[in-house]
Amino acid sequence: MKKKALLYGSLFIAMICGFFVFIFWGNDLWKAKLPVMSYVQPFSFTDQRGLNITQGDVNGKVYVAEYFFTTCKGICPKMNTNLKAVYDKYLDRDDLLILSHSVDPETDSVERLKFYADSLGVKAGKWIFLTGRKDSLYHAARVSYLLDDPENSKQQITEQFIHTQFFALVDRLGRVRGIYDGLKKDELNKLTKDIDEVLKEKGGSNFVNSIFN
Repeated sequence: MKKKALLYGSLFIAMICGFFVFIFWGNDLWKAKLPVMSYVQPFSFTDQRGLNITQGDVNGKVYVAEYFFTTCKGICPKMNTNLKAVYDKYLDRDDLLILSHSVDPETDSVERLKFYADSLGVKAGKWIFLTGRKDSLYHAARVSYLLDDPENSKQQITEQFIHTQFFALVDRLGRVRGIYDGLKKDELNKLTKDIDEVLKEKGGSNFVNSIFN
C-alpha cells in the first residue's frame, strides 16, 4: 500500500509539473522581469517633421524617452552622444525608438528640432524629437516617465525648468520599466541590456493561446 501511495503521489506531482510546463512553455511568463514603474499617460506632441505624435504611434514599440533642449551646452550634448550609440546599435530594429522631448518648447520649434536632428544624422521616424505645450511636456516627464519630481509642478509653469540626465525605458505596452543615468557608462550598459530583454517580451500575455494552441 505504501509503495502504491508513493507511486501515485509521484505520478500526481509529475502531472502537476507537466501541466505548468505545458502552460508556460513558449512564453516568457516564467522569467524574472523588470518591474513596472509607471504607465505612460496619453500624449500629443509635434515632431521635427511637423507631424502630430500620440501614444498610438508608439504602441507596440519599445522606446527610450529623454528630456533635453537644443541650446544646452552642458549635459545634453553628452546625453545625446550616448543615445546616438543606442540608436546605432538598434538601427535595424523597427520596434525600437528614441523620443526626445524639449524642455524649452518656446525656443525649440519644429524647424529648430529638424536642424538639430539633421545635425545628428538620424532618421526622423526612428529618433523622434518632440515639442509642444510646456505644461504637457512637463506633466509627461513627471507623471509618465518619472524623470522629475512632481512636487516641482507647484511652481508657475513659466518658472519651471527641467534639466535631467536620466532616460526612461518604455515597453510595448506603454509601461516604464527602468530609469537610467544617461551620463554613466555602467548605466548605459544596463540600458542596452534591458532593451534587449524588453524587446524579447511579447506585446501581451499569451496565456490562453499557450493552453489551447
